[in-house]
Amino acid sequence: MRIPLLLSALTLAVTPAISDTIEARLGTTEFHDAKITHAPDDGVVRLFGAGGPHTAIAKVAEVWEGKTGNRVVITAGPEHRWTSDAQESADILWGTSQQSMAAFLLTYTSFKLDDAEPIYLRPTVIAVRAGNPKGIRGFDDLLAEGVRIVVTEGAGVYNTSGTGLWEDVAGRLGSLQDLRKFKGNIVSYALGSGASYREFERSNVDAWITWPNWPTVKDDLEMVKLEPHRTVYRDLSVVLSSKADPEAKQFLDFLVSAEAQYIMASEGWER
Repeated sequence: MRIPLLLSALTLAVTPAISDTIEARLGTTEFHDAKITHAPDDGVVRLFGAGGPHTAIAKVAEVWEGKTGNRVVITAGPEHRWTSDAQESADILWGTSQQSMAAFLLTYTSFKLDDAEPIYLRPTVIAVRAGNPKGIRGFDDLLAEGVRIVVTEGAGVYNTSGTGLWEDVAGRLGSLQDLRKFKGNIVSYALGSGASYREFERSNVDAWITWPNWPTVKDDLEMVKLEPHRTVYRDLSVVLSSKADPEAKQFLDFLVSAEAQYIMASEGWER
């Protein structure tokens, strides 16, 4: 037995380590289509990304279109609905967190992760039903018996900024009891923010740890701010194609201007 073991040890010693990095996995996702030619330079600024930021970005785009006469087309929602179009014609992609952007760029190999730039932050909040019938005022109220919570979770199969967010908030003070109580009140794990929002109707939930834009733009939701010591921030990042329309860079510059910051702040985006 000693000789085979020795040979195995020698084999391990001389075998080069296999890289398992994002760079090594570019273009290996189920969405990536090597047959699609990336050609976004068509005179229209086209942005693609997950739902959420698109409502504020659209308000900024409307102002910029009025100033410049250039056209902006924004496509948002679940990635499977727009991935082929984005691989062909995206000037700009946005990501709703760093991990979300990194996951996107495994598919969109014409964009580089090093070029992705964080441009805004937003804090976690609690979304409750309009009128706040449960009287939720902060995190501790979510631990009460009978509170029904929906959380957003990618579960390894869906790209969302909400992945692990509830755990970050619930475990922020290092209390295992907080985490257990919160988890005990979860009645639904939804794949994506849109699905989480729909659970208010489907599962009769009371609360959702999410981002300010959702309760801001939905009339049937109300926002409850989390205590500062519970608040977690994640960013909005953008990345520009090297083949983008020249106007795309101009739009990104406007997106962080003072005028645009005022618009973005109306939906909870901070800079």
